[in-house]
Amino acid sequence: MSLADELLADLEEAGDEGEDDLYPGGEEGESDGEAAEGKTEGGLEDIPEEMEVDYSGAESVTSIAKLRNSKQVSFPDKCAQVVCCSCLRSVSGPVEADPEYRLIVAANNLTVEIDNELNIIHKFTRDKYSKRFPELESLVPNSLDYIRTVKELGNNLDKCKNNETLQQILTNATIMVVSVTASTTQGSLLGEDELKRLEEACDMALELNQSKHRIYEYVESRMSFIAPNLSIIVGASTAAKIMGIAGGLTNLSKMPACNLMLLGAQRKTLSGFSSTSLLPHTGFIYHCDVVQSLPPDLRRKAARLVAAKCTLAARVDSFHESSDGKVGYDLKEEIERKFDKWQEPPPVKQVKPLPAPLDGQRKKRGGRRYRKMKERLGLTEIRKHANRMTFAEIEDDAYQEDLGFSLGQLGKSGSGRVRQAQVNEATKARISKSLQRTLQKQSMTYGGKSTVRDRSSGTSSSVAFTPLQGLEIVNPQAAEKKVAEANQKYFSNMAEFLKVKKEGKM
Repeated sequence: MSLADELLADLEEAGDEGEDDLYPGGEEGESDGEAAEGKTEGGLEDIPEEMEVDYSGAESVTSIAKLRNSKQVSFPDKCAQVVCCSCLRSVSGPVEADPEYRLIVAANNLTVEIDNELNIIHKFTRDKYSKRFPELESLVPNSLDYIRTVKELGNNLDKCKNNETLQQILTNATIMVVSVTASTTQGSLLGEDELKRLEEACDMALELNQSKHRIYEYVESRMSFIAPNLSIIVGASTAAKIMGIAGGLTNLSKMPACNLMLLGAQRKTLSGFSSTSLLPHTGFIYHCDVVQSLPPDLRRKAARLVAAKCTLAARVDSFHESSDGKVGYDLKEEIERKFDKWQEPPPVKQVKPLPAPLDGQRKKRGGRRYRKMKERLGLTEIRKHANRMTFAEIEDDAYQEDLGFSLGQLGKSGSGRVRQAQVNEATKARISKSLQRTLQKQSMTYGGKSTVRDRSSGTSSSVAFTPLQGLEIVNPQAAEKKVAEANQKYFSNMAEFLKVKKEGKM
């Protein structure tokens, strides 16, 4: 029998003997029974943090935490012996049959029990020390930091100031808040017996924490032998945890990635408390260092990617392929490359010119009619004057509502032209012939001139002096009217031929 087999047999024997003694049952109190009910197969992850157990009535920490006094406490030392005596060898057959693999799974389960024990000791220390400093629990939420702080302070809360040991445990900001709160706390001093029990509980917690770290070192050193590719991706500790829950490397290789991501998910009984701090559907892979190094908004996406690569690595390890970890390094490099791609800033958007239109040049209509239309719709002289500006002259706005709209040189004298602008007949407004006749008829005068219709002098009179009859009433415009009628009849724009003489045949 190898050393690993002997250690595994001793561990199983110690587990069977101390199963009832590790956690007190209902015989020693109702509160201890509740703590025993909180221990499930999943370990610390399945114990609700919101389930409060009162340990203030316990006399000593050894009455509620019995893991250190069991045979399993010597397990980390024996693990060190296995590491020294074992050598790298090839695995033949299913990896679950290897005694060293079963030893790794047992070591992983023992770390879960140590975490449960640390949780119980933290609650015991918190209930006892709340008599001296009740505000410390909310200021230092971490269990191990709380236990180290309680051991350092004790009854003397003035040790918060200028304490080098405390600066290695807490941050400077937390130390400042703790020192200010300690000066105004309403707690009372602890007795010698209570202080001694607290120191014993703190020492036990720190000792168990050191044992847990030694077990982690052993698991990490041997996981590279059992599953090298899987350990490279998520780390040896996380690889051991997911292998222990899955029931072995063979079962893990048969599991899809969507189920692998949920291994170690916490199922907590909230009992009416808020669920905002819970992360549903998150297991060991979500909490590994590879995923936690990303921003919170990318962690779920990263957990899915890592779970998919872990499935591939587990299948490679189950068939004992790539024992040097080459496949694991390639998969991890691919994961990191995708992580960098997700976090790189978006490319700068460049302003591109509009593409040339695909439509060909349209056919333009030519001819006399089209030229006439262009001449008729062209710029008039008025518009040209309005568009022309005078240099170094402030122009007045044409309208109060439209500021900046002016009339240019329209209506201004001294435009610089020597001759008057010629009227373009093409753009001149057209008048039909019938409208021209109507306007001419309206402009004709009948029955002499009037000062109302004609701009003539108001002193003009129709009385004339003649040498024959003396005073005589005459029409001064009679001759002009006769000439105008003759011109209208023969030389007007509307004049027509009155009579056309037909020439006879020769």
